[in-house]
Amino acid sequence: MNKKYDIVIIGSGLGGLVSAIILAKEGKSVCVLEKNNQYGGNLQTFVREKTIFDTGIHYIGGLEKGQNLYKYFSYLGIMDHLKLKKMDQDGFDIVSFGDGTEYPHAQGYENFVQQLTVYFPEEEQTIRAYCDKLIYTCDSFPLYNLKQGGGYQSEILSLNAKDYLDELTDNEKLKAVLAGSNFLYAGIADKTPFYVHALSVNSYIQSAWRCINGGSQISKQLIKQLRKYGGEVYKHREVVAFDFKDEKLTSVKTKNGEEFFGEIFISNIEPKTTLKMIGEDKFRKSYYSRIQSLEVLPSAFSLYIVFKPECFPYLNHNYYHFNDSNRIWNANEYTEASWPEAYMASMNVSEENQVWAESLTAITYLKFEEFSTWEDTHNTVSEKGERGASYEEYKRVKAEAFITEIEKKFPGIRDCIQSVHTSTPLSYRDYIGGYRGNLYGYIKDSSNPMKTFISPKTKIDNLYLTGQSINMHGVLGVTIGAVATCSEILGDDYLIDKINRELE
Repeated sequence: MNKKYDIVIIGSGLGGLVSAIILAKEGKSVCVLEKNNQYGGNLQTFVREKTIFDTGIHYIGGLEKGQNLYKYFSYLGIMDHLKLKKMDQDGFDIVSFGDGTEYPHAQGYENFVQQLTVYFPEEEQTIRAYCDKLIYTCDSFPLYNLKQGGGYQSEILSLNAKDYLDELTDNEKLKAVLAGSNFLYAGIADKTPFYVHALSVNSYIQSAWRCINGGSQISKQLIKQLRKYGGEVYKHREVVAFDFKDEKLTSVKTKNGEEFFGEIFISNIEPKTTLKMIGEDKFRKSYYSRIQSLEVLPSAFSLYIVFKPECFPYLNHNYYHFNDSNRIWNANEYTEASWPEAYMASMNVSEENQVWAESLTAITYLKFEEFSTWEDTHNTVSEKGERGASYEEYKRVKAEAFITEIEKKFPGIRDCIQSVHTSTPLSYRDYIGGYRGNLYGYIKDSSNPMKTFISPKTKIDNLYLTGQSINMHGVLGVTIGAVATCSEILGDDYLIDKINRELE
């Protein structure tokens, strides 16, 4: 099959699908090519023992009417079709440490202040100042609030998250609580900018939601909308080559021998891989070297626990747990003896009035290097590869150590476990496409913000980039990033103008 389109998008992650709908709504002929069996990248779900698990979407923020993601999803035509459950108003996230006290992150800024002031009565003004800084920082990014605007202020990009909290207060426990959900962005003490923290947590404070029966409903609704506007999506279409004519990208070839021609191409594959596939000779040496030298954020190990029926109560909030509150910023620098030092635990929801938990997902840091023995193996639904008994045993040992740690927080949980399933950095690499299995793309560096900035427009005139490495990760970040990518094609003011007019 050789077909010609206005737009060819490689990869069906959220960034690719959002870009596809925006451009299809403009009358462009669009196709999306996906290598795996399931569309959606981090939106994918999987089933174990009739229980649905999310690979990446454990909760979403900003979906209350009038909030930013609500507006973007409304423009895309999917908001009214999503099945959602609002999380606990007075504590959608719970931050805890080895001392047993649980500190809530509440929905609504005034509520956020009031709930934390219970635990830090002398720090109310400090907490208010922190909230004001979050709002100010997010307001500095025009697309975050569907506004037109130019570049970002250097003071925003270069402010370090840990440094800001150190200047804000001397209360070490409060600092740990405010930074306690930094698993959302894999925070690193001397590098993570405050804006990454702010953009990650602000939308959840506005409103926090779980997807009933998993986040794959988002990709399914996006694909419905894409087809409504004449767009096409193909799975089992792994792109293996990019063809050029007179310096212009003209087509991509898939593993099964098909060729897709286009006027414009958008890669939703992570940038290092995209550049390697296209070839070093097609880019400026300095640009190619800079992208390839970018550090990736840490990778993860996930436990997927299926509970026995009516055994463990459903909890409508997440836990961010650290063994030691002094390890907030470096829990990924564990030793073999100290692993795991921290984890995030979240429950799936299958109905609005959930009473009993069907499952629990727990995620912790785990270095990609620990899997170097099996690095050359690949294993997906569409490409079965055997990693052997040694890999299965390694996962079993890690799972056992992780459950032992979780049991300290939830005594008796082991008795409620029906079955345990796992994913490793190799799973994240093969299914999600994360370079070396990383969670959220590349490290953003407050001391050199422009080094880690990747424009959606490349020096190849008709090649653009989208996805979590281009702007920000997360559902909101990737959606905004896709709008930024399409704005490069359609015109900045035009697209934001159109979105706002359509929402009036």
